[in-house]
Amino acid sequence: MNELKALLEVRTAVGSVPAADVMALALYHPEHGYYRRPAGPWGFEGGDYYTALDCGPLLGETLTLRLEEVWRDLGCPEVFTVLEPGAGRGWLGRDLLKAASGGFASALRYLHQDDNPAARATSREALSPWIATGQARWVAEGETLEPFVGAVVSNELFDALPAQPWRWTGEAWEREVLTVEGASWEPSDPGPAGGWFASRAEGGLEPGDGSLWCEGLPSLVERLARPLERGLFLAIDYGESAARLLAKGADLRRYRAHQVDGRWWDDLGQADLTADVDLTRLARCLEEAGLEPAPAQSLGRWIRTHAPLMDWEAAWQDLDPAARRARMENLLALTLPGMMGDRFKVLEARRAV
Repeated sequence: MNELKALLEVRTAVGSVPAADVMALALYHPEHGYYRRPAGPWGFEGGDYYTALDCGPLLGETLTLRLEEVWRDLGCPEVFTVLEPGAGRGWLGRDLLKAASGGFASALRYLHQDDNPAARATSREALSPWIATGQARWVAEGETLEPFVGAVVSNELFDALPAQPWRWTGEAWEREVLTVEGASWEPSDPGPAGGWFASRAEGGLEPGDGSLWCEGLPSLVERLARPLERGLFLAIDYGESAARLLAKGADLRRYRAHQVDGRWWDDLGQADLTADVDLTRLARCLEEAGLEPAPAQSLGRWIRTHAPLMDWEAAWQDLDPAARRARMENLLALTLPGMMGDRFKVLEARRAV
């Protein structure tokens, strides 16, 4: 029997279990959690999902240009540290370090933060050249970091935080739970979530409005932002404004073998569970952590703003046809509205002092 299912059967025999608690166990149980397995979930073949990094190096190359711009704005500090929480295979760090050049490359230091055993194992190969030179190193999720100048960069981190679905009936709030019969909704006090949702509903709450509440978001943002003395906090994730999430009734999603559905209670520990990020609340948390967020923008727009598309196109003409096609496909995947270009958003926040 699935160990997590057995564990939850014991808990549901006593009473209902909030969906956020189930998500936390399914993803992060120290022995049976999805993100604590020895095998990684990423990639086109044999994985449950793929990321922008599987499509090619252009996200990392664009990020390099963006961070070099920040480095110059800060006066070209001798050391520019980039912390990546939830760094997975280390591919974004690899692409960033590989693309950096000149003085920025000399200043760049990369910190890979991910306690997932599969992430640590696969990042060893990706980052080995820079681990050897001291430009990259691993840091544990609970490790206290010295203050640094540079950037905190997350790629699909916040969508993996345990989140609780809520919906408004017209008279009261209900939360989604797991019971002995399966998933269900039950009346409950939403606490601070209720006030947040009500304040963000355009035109007032209507029956059927619903959203997700991530209890741990403020503390995580504060922890990640704390060591950043000056620089940029940049988050790439899929999500929407608080108002749009409420209007569409956001819920949890399950990814397995590149198939997605809403059956978050099935295959616990064997499938990825994700939630849309409330970008309005993430921006608020960044403000409370002392940063100055800019409006979120689509990944496609962010790429077009910071990538030298004309220069890239000219340089790609010298590549062989297969390599040129791969680069074009990578660019289209990151910018087209029907692909990642609109679905993913980029939220930046600066700390000036």
